[in-house]
Order: sequence, then C-alpha cells, then structure tokens
Amino acid sequence: MNARAQLSVISEVVRTSTTAGLPLWLRGGWAMDFFLGEITRPHRDIDFFCRAPDADRLLTELHKLGYRDDPGPPPAQQRDLITPDGTEISFALLGESPDGLPTVAGGPHAGARWPADLLDGPIGRVGKVSCPVISPRAQIEIKEMMPIWVPSMPRRPKDATDIARLRAGQH
Repeated sequence: MNARAQLSVISEVVRTSTTAGLPLWLRGGWAMDFFLGEITRPHRDIDFFCRAPDADRLLTELHKLGYRDDPGPPPAQQRDLITPDGTEISFALLGESPDGLPTVAGGPHAGARWPADLLDGPIGRVGKVSCPVISPRAQIEIKEMMPIWVPSMPRRPKDATDIARLRAGQH
C-alpha cells in the first residue's frame, strides 16, 4: 500500500470520527510521521487509539464506507478493519482508570495503564492531512517497553530508528 493511499485513509477516518464527535489518536509509525511532519518510511498498516465506548459507533460509520471487520486481538482490546482498497487499520481501545488515566480496555491486559500523558500529543500533520497523535514521549516509552511488556514482541530495527527520530524531533 502506498503512502498516498494510506494518507487518504487516515483523512477519511479522521473526517468520519470528527463528524461523529468521536475522538481518536494516531499511534505507531504514522503517529511518528505526523509528529515529525514528513513520511519517514513505508507503513504496513495504520494504528489508532479510540475510547472503548466510542468503538461500536465509529466502526458502524466506517462500515457504511465499505470498511469490513478483520478478526484479530480480543474485540474488547482492539478492533481491526480492512478498507475497500485493502489497507489494514487497528483501533486499540482505551479504558479509563478511576483517576482518569488511560488504560487497556479489555483482553488479557485489561486495566493495565498506558503512559499518563498518552493523549497529550499535538495535532500532527503530513501535507494537508492532520490528526491528533499520541504524545511522542509516550510513543517512545511504548516502543521501548513493548518487548518487556510482551516478550513475544521483540524490538524491531525500525523501532530503534523510530525512537531515535522521535527523540531528535522533540527538541
């Protein structure tokens, strides 16, 4: 999938979520690119965070556009879709702790806390497309800690490169 097509999908998802009043945040490689303001590498998929109570409504709106469900992780934890052109999208679902901090909404890690500043990122932009992104500091923490939190997911070379780019872009 080429970057232009993926940017079009991001724009469509953001427009759909904004129209429905359902906030979401880019995460992963595209979040880094939107924070840095440029495409740094090819991306296999598009990753978002979405509040768990909003997921069914958002997916209903995306289904109207021809997106279809793609079975994956436990649906209380993450919802995956495939666009009509074959782009893979994931929506990791956010819960909330009693003190208002973001948590994993469901699945085997339900209730585990995400970094407290997860949703404090800026509005990122690549070209004419803009979208809220997760906090770069939180993105770095997630990329550094994922191999510890989930030992079956070792750090990939692209993760080390992304961490370096994010650190450089924070200054």
